[in-house]
Amino acid sequence: MLRIWGRTNSLNVQKALLALEEIGRPYQRIDAGLAFGIVNTPDYRAMNPNGLVPTLDDDGFVLWESNSIVRYLCAEYAPGVLWPLDAKTRASAGRWMDWQLTTLLNPVNTLFLPLVRAPGTGDPQSFEAARLACDVNFGLLNELLSRQAFVTGEAFGMADCAIAPVVHRWANLPLERPDLVHLQRWYEAVRARPSSKVLELPLS
Repeated sequence: MLRIWGRTNSLNVQKALLALEEIGRPYQRIDAGLAFGIVNTPDYRAMNPNGLVPTLDDDGFVLWESNSIVRYLCAEYAPGVLWPLDAKTRASAGRWMDWQLTTLLNPVNTLFLPLVRAPGTGDPQSFEAARLACDVNFGLLNELLSRQAFVTGEAFGMADCAIAPVVHRWANLPLERPDLVHLQRWYEAVRARPSSKVLELPLS
């Protein structure tokens, strides 16, 4: 059976859980990280030397890094469904997954920490810069989604698994956001999928 270590309120764990729910194979999730500990034990560090979550074990094949886990699950268990067989479509989806890591995530986390996880931390200047960066970044995503149904293309796929938890976090922060109708349409479509139950916990 597939096993994954990570707490359900971790955005990076949620990416992998979305992919697991979409492929429809049985899996076991083990709480790990923050209050659950485990990540600094010798056994866990032997699997994942970074001491982070998630970590996946597929019958002895151990993999860490959330987007790598999503790519593996989609390629191994959902080729032609979540994993695009066309090289150009696959490369485009992979580009947006990389963009999620390099560009989209950090400004969202800069807002998330003082608003939810660590109230009173941070400084107003950094907060405002992050808020403006989010408006730009999600505007780019909105523009993409004005031309196609999902981030991966016309069908839900691996890039949607990677980006949905970031959009979910931003969409539920207590702040004003621009009116991005195409992004909102996509977000509602994602939330209508049974796999989106992994996003239902309150932000924490």
